[in-house]
Amino acid sequence: MIENQLQYEFSQEWVEKFNKTLAAMERDEEAKIKDFLKWDAGRGAIQCHLDQLHEEIAEYERLMACDKSKPIEIVVENFNKLSDALIKARMAAKMSEEELAEILDIDPERIKEYEEKKYQNARLTEILDISLALGLEFKTAVMQVDFEEIEVMKQIAAERWERKRKKSK
Repeated sequence: MIENQLQYEFSQEWVEKFNKTLAAMERDEEAKIKDFLKWDAGRGAIQCHLDQLHEEIAEYERLMACDKSKPIEIVVENFNKLSDALIKARMAAKMSEEELAEILDIDPERIKEYEEKKYQNARLTEILDISLALGLEFKTAVMQVDFEEIEVMKQIAAERWERKRKKSK
């Protein structure tokens, strides 16, 4: 995720580099003929990175160009991506970390640290306060229970418990 102008410019530079690399690869008929699978895999990997950069650049431009008189939708694919939504909302609001901290009456370094660590060190109540300050509203929240994943977690816990039990003997 692109979070600032410097990252945006850096990403654009990489797009240029990847495009030049792809163009050079396309012209290299010898490499295509010699080992097409290797050539194609290399080209595919670069194209994948390029596609990801284009998506991130488009999202950054969308956030920076949004009209503050209209709500903007930020999709959260899963709970682990909530931190990205908080950062995107702040960016779309054209609000600095310092301004957000001022609204919340907290030290600006806390917001900076939260964003650097993707809110891993924030309490749920702080995340809720930040969401409120950013005007975030959940329209629809659909969660799916993955019972296979639950069984995997139970198995891991049982193995961990067994290791602890053996160590204590």
